[in-house]
Amino acid sequence: MPEKNKGEGYALTWEALKPDWPVWVVLAGLLAAAVILYPLLPERVPVHWNWRGEVDRYGSRFEGAFTAPLLALGIYALMLVTPLIDPRRENYARFAGAYRLLRGAFVLFMAGIYVVWMAAALGYRVDIGFAVKTVLGLLFIAIGNVLGQVRFNYFVGVRTPWTLADEAVWRRTHRLAAKVWVLGGLVCLVLAPFRTLWAVVAFFSVLTLMTLVPVAFSCFYYLRLGLRGAGRKEKGK
Repeated sequence: MPEKNKGEGYALTWEALKPDWPVWVVLAGLLAAAVILYPLLPERVPVHWNWRGEVDRYGSRFEGAFTAPLLALGIYALMLVTPLIDPRRENYARFAGAYRLLRGAFVLFMAGIYVVWMAAALGYRVDIGFAVKTVLGLLFIAIGNVLGQVRFNYFVGVRTPWTLADEAVWRRTHRLAAKVWVLGGLVCLVLAPFRTLWAVVAFFSVLTLMTLVPVAFSCFYYLRLGLRGAGRKEKGK
């Protein structure tokens, strides 16, 4: 029986990409909006806000109109091509639906940011802090809902020395990370209306925990498996 080709399971074919058509519509809409809005924007547009929601940096009209659409297109393209060079490329077929949702989630996130950004640039009163926390919270919930389905690979998911060393650690870590990210996203939504310093500290504390908890768990679980394996070996002597 011939050995299975390690490269099987992921390919940029029309059949594989066709379900992405809603994402293409959003990307086309972003680029069309950039072209339409470019002449309507002032010469200097806000491009960064501090934690109080105050503008602390301005950029050019081109930067304001095209940064988010081009970044969304770049992220989408990168997510399409990186699996082609992944040593575990065949595993992407095992979470193709989840990976498609991740691509769409990132593009929709950039679209949400762009709407807020352009509204502010055109002079509308926008609560930037509320908008960003809300869009980020929704993104975290979307990611959390599919993290548990992500199979072993080198580009997507919680990639630590311990998850990459053992597939059992990978699976358990991603199940936990899925819950942590959904919970973190919900907390971000709760914090979104508040503009006080404590709310900002709480928001960044949540982001830190969402990162550190899965990393720490992957290390702990890897060591636990190692100790358990060592115990079994001792008993077998």
